[in-house]
Amino acid sequence: MSDAFPRAVEEVKVLLKKPATAELSQLYGLYKQATEGDVSTERPGILNFTAVAKWDAWNSRKGLSQDKAKAEYVQLVETLKAKYGI
Repeated sequence: MSDAFPRAVEEVKVLLKKPATAELSQLYGLYKQATEGDVSTERPGILNFTAVAKWDAWNSRKGLSQDKAKAEYVQLVETLKAKYGI
């Protein structure tokens, strides 16, 4: 598993089609949880829509261990590779 996460991070960058917004949000939340742990910043202002969406995606993974987040990220990337090609 030690090299699966970095490999998945690179593979998701070369998908043949861009994943749907909801899938990108899942990827972002899992990536941030896997690399930084629980969100440690205040929620951005409501008018900063992109930042709020990213913060919410990350915060939705709160409490998930970094190892579990890495495993879920790898699993999601495998699903996206099958769906969108690589």
